Amino acid sequence: MNSTFLIFFHSLLRYGVLITVAYAGIVHLVGFLRRSPILNGDRVMAIVAMVLSHVQLVIGLVLYFMGGWYAVDASEKAGRFMKMEHIGAMIIAIALVTLGRSLSKRAHVERTKQRHVAVFYLIALLLMLWAIPWPFTELGHTKTWL
Repeated sequence: MNSTFLIFFHSLLRYGVLITVAYAGIVHLVGFLRRSPILNGDRVMAIVAMVLSHVQLVIGLVLYFMGGWYAVDASEKAGRFMKMEHIGAMIIAIALVTLGRSLSKRAHVERTKQRHVAVFYLIALLLMLWAIPWPFTELGHTKTWL
């Protein structure tokens, strides 16, 4: 498979992941604060966010090993970021999304379900936002962006 296509798809899918994780986290936080029941659409969005996150992780891991990032010199700032910080933070963030969804599914009280999704998804969102090499940063200014 062509790595250029995978990089493009990984870059494009990032927005879907960020939007769905943010939406699910915020909607569940508002539901928790208002003590309102979980709507089916909100529950589905949390599942979609988790699925998109896992697809993004698989594509990222394929790119990581196909692109040789595991062998990059970690003494350089960009090499260290891509070899360790980016992938490590993203794995943790996606684990948080998965944990939030799993704990929500197992909880019996609606409010607890909403709290789990809100807390874990929003922490994961912050971690994702930090670990992306944005174009306005030193590491991301040389990358192509959609």
